[in-house]
Amino acid sequence: MKNRHPVAATLAVAGYIIMIVPILFVVATAFTTGDTLKFPPEGFSLRWFGEALTYSPFLSALATSAEIALLATALALLVGVPVTLAIHRGKLPGKGVVEALFLSPLIVPELVVGLALFQQLIVALRIDNWPVLLIGHTALLLPYAVRVTGAALANSDSALEEAARGLGASPMRTFWTITLPLLRPGIFSAALLSFITSFNNVPLSLLLQSRDTQTLPITMLDYVQQSYDPMVAATSALILAVTVVIAIIAERTVGFAKIFGGISR
Repeated sequence: MKNRHPVAATLAVAGYIIMIVPILFVVATAFTTGDTLKFPPEGFSLRWFGEALTYSPFLSALATSAEIALLATALALLVGVPVTLAIHRGKLPGKGVVEALFLSPLIVPELVVGLALFQQLIVALRIDNWPVLLIGHTALLLPYAVRVTGAALANSDSALEEAARGLGASPMRTFWTITLPLLRPGIFSAALLSFITSFNNVPLSLLLQSRDTQTLPITMLDYVQQSYDPMVAATSALILAVTVVIAIIAERTVGFAKIFGGISR
């Protein structure tokens, strides 16, 4: 069958090339035997992967990034899921206003959010950088928790919950046995997107972190400004590999159709 949309297909292929080719360049340079970032790479070696896995600033920053991402994701879901239920299942007045409020971090530039938090919490109230960084990341992730779980809930059949309540199930039992299983793909996808977004965040972290609480992307950025060796490329390749593994696990356990299907409808 001939393609009925050759222009769209061409643009799609061009988009894939633009996104994938730079990544391939970075991965290729990570295996070089040379001392500088250079393409094509000079020989083949795992030297820089060993350097990245033993470089203490990267390891410390990795722990900080993972801790912030996990806590911010958990807090965003703890707030976002009840808000989603209130918007889609409750009798909340001004639902549109509430939803827009929780989605606003997607519209407001991260630099503006970071600057506001820095001035009001760190400078004015003298709160430590770490909790402010956690607050900023949580605020940044709230739209994912509300939007993605909301998409899963909107595409579910509310008649199942009504039937459970009609058969005498309490609201709490209905939530645990009916609503939560319906929300599970949305919660899983929101957690996945939130963790990756927080882990890779640069603008917000750049404004809110201190020298003692640097995240991995900022530490890598500082390293590139001082050194031009392929260790950053090796670190990027490792992060990419972990992301691919997470994607494979998500596909095997839940399936991308269930995870992201509700968002695109």
